[in-house]
Amino acid sequence: MLSEELKNKYQLVIGLEVHAQLLTKSKMYASDSTEYGNMPNTQISVITLGHPGTLPKVNKKAVEYAIKMGLACNSEITRYTVFARKNYFYPDLPKGYQLTQDKGPICVGGTVPIQLADGTKREVLLNRVHMEEDAGKSIHLAGETDTLVDFNRAGTPLIEIVTEPDLRSPEEAYAFLVEVKKLVKYLDICDANMEEGSLRCDANISVMLKGAKEYGKKVEVKNMNSFRNVFRAIEHEHERIIALLEQGKEIISETRTFDASTGTTAGMRTKEDLNDYRYFPEPDLSPVVISDEWLNAIKATMPELPRDLHKKFVEEYGLPDYDAGVLTDSKEIALWFDALCAKTKNYKAASNWIMGPVKSSLKETTKQVTEFPVTTDALAALIVLVDEGKVSYTAASQKVYPEMLTSENESPLDIAQRLNLLQESDEGSLKPIVESVIAENAAKVAEYRSGKKGLISMFMGQVMRKSQGKADPKVATKLLMELLAK
Repeated sequence: MLSEELKNKYQLVIGLEVHAQLLTKSKMYASDSTEYGNMPNTQISVITLGHPGTLPKVNKKAVEYAIKMGLACNSEITRYTVFARKNYFYPDLPKGYQLTQDKGPICVGGTVPIQLADGTKREVLLNRVHMEEDAGKSIHLAGETDTLVDFNRAGTPLIEIVTEPDLRSPEEAYAFLVEVKKLVKYLDICDANMEEGSLRCDANISVMLKGAKEYGKKVEVKNMNSFRNVFRAIEHEHERIIALLEQGKEIISETRTFDASTGTTAGMRTKEDLNDYRYFPEPDLSPVVISDEWLNAIKATMPELPRDLHKKFVEEYGLPDYDAGVLTDSKEIALWFDALCAKTKNYKAASNWIMGPVKSSLKETTKQVTEFPVTTDALAALIVLVDEGKVSYTAASQKVYPEMLTSENESPLDIAQRLNLLQESDEGSLKPIVESVIAENAAKVAEYRSGKKGLISMFMGQVMRKSQGKADPKVATKLLMELLAK
């Protein structure tokens, strides 16, 4: 471990390349299915395999999805774009080249807003978002010397989201990935399942002396399958590169792989100069022209984004920034909460219910909120019962709510009546109970009147026991304080 003093001598510089598989039913340039998990090499065609004489065709839906990402990031949408061949050999690249975008990416520039754990907010600069196709998958079985290749994934539509070298810490990189994941899920263009490889990240990492004008030599770390591993890989490379520089050694510009079991990286191949991919325009694909009509039609389908809903929840519903952040972490939860707020004005109570009991139930059942048995109407009715003092929050959360999970046709009020949970709010009915508690505790009453005001909770406990938990706490407290003051 390097000292903080030594690390502070250098500035860490990070750029990320995030690959997101698009949720189209067919591939980027062929009609083969993109369904995940089928038997190897069952979703391939002569186009995917690049047989001579075959002609690819651009997937229009993939273009629309890429444009949506650009609009969400305030990128400039390229209105006339061409595809290029990126030539390199790899066993799971059947054509020997990848169809991608070189000089004219579909989206140029843009920003992604991030917020760190300490509340710091900033905009991360994007270089581009471009479209391309995925490669196949090489499979290395334990104990086997041969490599098996599955071409099912080959040709699956991707967007690559490339940042400028604009990130300065592992925390910023992690926050960026979290935000990108939220964006693609809100846009419904990628399921962002890192375990299945539908969201992948490469990190370009370098350091330079504080105050220096030029970036240091970068290394690229690949093969990271979680946000946490990206964080760990950046931390490791940060220290490794500084240690080499302090020893007077030269940094080799190379591609490295990350070992999650050890938290370390290892060199794969050097890249002293830019790889010569011999890009040239794809002769078999016509340029894609984005008309005003098409672009406007895509804009019309754009959903509310996390930052839009976050702003709405804070400014319109008066929620704390923390609540808004938790609620907008999931598109489904955010929209469910928004629908709930159309049926109750107690927005903070609605937030507390979702962040507490509702999310706990979803976690226990591993269900999505779209499958939740309690409707927004029912939860709003339960909030009203508590607000009107008919049921205590404790009774509502511990008794009524669990029943609502299995009694879909019974209202919260019906459940509360069936379980005999309705609170007694009538002062005339509660006064005799309060008077009896005071009469039975003369010594404690004297202590209270001599200044031990904390005893009010003891009196309240006895009132609740005598009323079998039905006394409205607000009314009972008011009566207690009035009678004890005499």
